Amino acid sequence: MSSRFPIFDITQESLDKQKELVLKTLEHNQKKIEELLLQPTKSYENFVTPFQLMEEKLGFYFSPIAHLNYVQNTPKTEEIYNQLIVKISKYHSQLGQDERIYKVLKEIFQKEKLPPQKQKVLKDLLQEFELTGVALPKEKKEKLTKIQVELSQLTSKFAQNLLKATDAYELVITDPKEVEGMPKFELEMAQIEGGWKFTLKQPSYIAYMTYGVSRKRREELYKAYVTRAPENEELIYQILKLRHQKAKLLGFENYAQLSLETKMAQDPQTVVDFLKELAKKSKKQALKELEELQKFANENGFKGKLEAFDIAYWSEKLKSFKYNIDDEEYKPYFEKEATVEGLFTFLNKLFKLSFKKVDTPVWDESVECYELELPDRLVGRLYLDLESREGKRSGAWMDEWISHHLNQQGEIVYPIAFIVANFAPSTSSRPSLLRHEDVVTLFHEMGHALHHLLSEVKEPSISGIAGVEWDAVEFPSQFLENFAYEEEVLSLFAKHYQTQEPLPQEMISRLKKAKNFQSAMAMVRQLEFGLFDMLVHMEYPVDVQKILDQVREEVSVIKPPPYNRFQWGFSHIFAGGYSAGYYSYKWAEVLSADAFFMFVDNGIYNDEIAQSYLQEILCKGGSRPALESFKAFAKREPNTQALLKLCGIKS
Repeated sequence: MSSRFPIFDITQESLDKQKELVLKTLEHNQKKIEELLLQPTKSYENFVTPFQLMEEKLGFYFSPIAHLNYVQNTPKTEEIYNQLIVKISKYHSQLGQDERIYKVLKEIFQKEKLPPQKQKVLKDLLQEFELTGVALPKEKKEKLTKIQVELSQLTSKFAQNLLKATDAYELVITDPKEVEGMPKFELEMAQIEGGWKFTLKQPSYIAYMTYGVSRKRREELYKAYVTRAPENEELIYQILKLRHQKAKLLGFENYAQLSLETKMAQDPQTVVDFLKELAKKSKKQALKELEELQKFANENGFKGKLEAFDIAYWSEKLKSFKYNIDDEEYKPYFEKEATVEGLFTFLNKLFKLSFKKVDTPVWDESVECYELELPDRLVGRLYLDLESREGKRSGAWMDEWISHHLNQQGEIVYPIAFIVANFAPSTSSRPSLLRHEDVVTLFHEMGHALHHLLSEVKEPSISGIAGVEWDAVEFPSQFLENFAYEEEVLSLFAKHYQTQEPLPQEMISRLKKAKNFQSAMAMVRQLEFGLFDMLVHMEYPVDVQKILDQVREEVSVIKPPPYNRFQWGFSHIFAGGYSAGYYSYKWAEVLSADAFFMFVDNGIYNDEIAQSYLQEILCKGGSRPALESFKAFAKREPNTQALLKLCGIKS
């Protein structure tokens, strides 16, 4: 085991000790700042470098606590996380409002002839200080700090309400007729004494919504899902109010303007126009797709109009009818371990990247850890936590623990990342089997992880995904997920877990044909989320439900029932980093679709293109604007038509 990496040995029992380390680091950092300011002459090396390393050290101790709170949530992780988030939020606000530090940074920026990466660090830092209110009078600074602390508490509460509501609900079915025709695997997963239990956790919820024959039960489950955490209604209004106040204090018209200061998109209207233009080009096809689905359902015994809780069920039947695609038929070919190994093989062929399993402490027995290497260097370490379990936040994400950088002694510090998902857990009788959609998710999160881990940047604040504009951060993840449909890639790992028979070519062909099944419906759904997010952050006071209804009227093709309160569960924008930034999924997809076609059109395993992508996109991290990185890789501007082409949408 390499001694170059710290060990993740934080447990529920050692949380108090870890909390003390965070508090001591906060204290140490505050003293260190005063020492740095007392230096008679200040330079990049003796001021900016230690300033960045202080932040890295704080993250080093706090990240494992935040991580444990997401993947092994208990009253204790929650309590400690909430206590620390308040202190850290206060610390960052006070730091960002310290005029002495700002003045020094500005002087260094103006006086020293710095290389581009160091210039980028200082530009980002100066902007960060300005957006934290460094130029505000004392009473406004205090108000801003108070807002920041409250926001961190409210967004944390939002996420915890959602997790608790998700964990608390169960639908128990005892009538075999109501689970008739459901795939054997799904029934095994749901089986309890005397019946079957379905929950709001992703694998279970999706299983019944997709295959559950009882419309009444589907609506029951759907209603529970879209009305989770009603207490979040009040939090949404508090969050939006505070975000608006923060924006006004900093001299912006609204929070959307503030959010876009650090993104590629220039202003909120540009984003709204971009989303509406995509909607205009997609809605006609989305309506046709819905019409086709309605017709198919009516021809197959369904009476009346399809509702939101019917869509997944009838879409699955139509997909199966049109392409002979059935998720359950594919699952045996995507055993979790084999899929992970196959993804590693693919990345080795593409980038010459190798993965070696390491034996090291982990927070759950299903977690695995790997070290990554390129032919000429050690890359970093990656933890995979892929199976669903109690006390784990739903969804999938990549998180970082340590970024690639040079320490005070000039030695390389190697990066560490986590990939977390909620795939069907393994049981005593069978391993974890994935839907093809899960395979796509795994590739997506690996794209994020590579962006973090492959960085060669020496400055921590612009290394990996740090310093990357938020509306470009999805580029490497979306790029990689597209390969999960390619025959050359699937043939590396898609084998039946019992017989080892490879996934037949004809099944791969069906999968690829079905890739853009209802792609316009999926597109308008994402545009609905993006527009709603941008618009609720553009005006204040705001009627959240009214805006959502208006967006749906303009963009959506499926009108949800009046009780639908999707916003109560929209953690991306009310508890995550996507506030006035959800549009970035589509914005970045323009870059990712374009890059993907460069590979497909020139042969997937094209060393020249792959090395250019590796060097110009992944290794550069946030050391320069994302558009510059794209142009250095592609040798041209991005082609905006690539996204519609990828989705099979004919505008």
